Amino acid sequence: MGTPEFAVPSLKTLAEAHQVVGVITAPDKPAGRGKKILKSAVKEVAEELGLHVLQPTNLKNPEFLKELESLEADLFVVLAFRMLPESVWSMPARGTINLHASLLPDYRGAAPINRAIMNGESKTGLTTFFIEKEIDTGMIIDQVEMLIGAEEDAGMLHDRMMDKGAELLLSTVNKIEKKEVKPIPQKPAGELKQAPKIFKEDCEIDWSHSTAEVHHHIRGLSPYPTAWTIAAGVDFPEQSFKIYQSRIAEFKIAGQHGSILLTDELRLFVKCDDGALEIIELQVPGKKRMKTTDFLRGFRSPIDFRFHK
Repeated sequence: MGTPEFAVPSLKTLAEAHQVVGVITAPDKPAGRGKKILKSAVKEVAEELGLHVLQPTNLKNPEFLKELESLEADLFVVLAFRMLPESVWSMPARGTINLHASLLPDYRGAAPINRAIMNGESKTGLTTFFIEKEIDTGMIIDQVEMLIGAEEDAGMLHDRMMDKGAELLLSTVNKIEKKEVKPIPQKPAGELKQAPKIFKEDCEIDWSHSTAEVHHHIRGLSPYPTAWTIAAGVDFPEQSFKIYQSRIAEFKIAGQHGSILLTDELRLFVKCDDGALEIIELQVPGKKRMKTTDFLRGFRSPIDFRFHK
């Protein structure tokens, strides 16, 4: 059971080693200006592999539950999918397992990859566990730690976890098949770090924070959903800039938080609480993502031009 690209390597890996009797994914939906009907990444691969695909809109629908039961699956495998009702996850004899992109019990929730980087973590990991009533709280089957690169963003970590997760899932399924699993309960040590869903307002940059905090914020939201800030100046209409990549500078600049320093080398620095941050990649309204050097070619900085919250 899965929908986005993150679930694709796991589906391929499991289909090579085990009999996948069915794939459950999100319904096709219109996208783009032309409202072209798009299939999920998982559905496209499932069809290429000749697998039986189900796309329920309601997971509690009696007809769907009857068809699901008729597949006689020993085990359900879930990743990057919606929350399951008990009538689904309790169905198979061997249980239902989930792959989560964190070292549970920390970073339970919808955005573990983003939140770990936003919080400046140097390591994270992947966890397989049995699904129970409360989300992301089930008995842990296996875990693997992964270091987070100092300049790694959420997209880079996502791609590494996508492949590593397929390896961990296959190992877990093999252990379940051989009845070698010894699940352990989740035991929080102190206050748990959470990974709630990210909304647009969570992505706004607060330049009054430290350079490290702002840098982690940008990395953790790149390339999606993307950190953003408001740019304004004299005779410059207030508008939103997306910031994709930054670098901590080795010097400080004067002015208010969000003040900008432009150099002759076409570099852009922004004042934070304890220093300055260089903006490497950004996007302005109506344009594509670009290097800051390309943006600054021909750009005349308005008076009192700065970023602010």
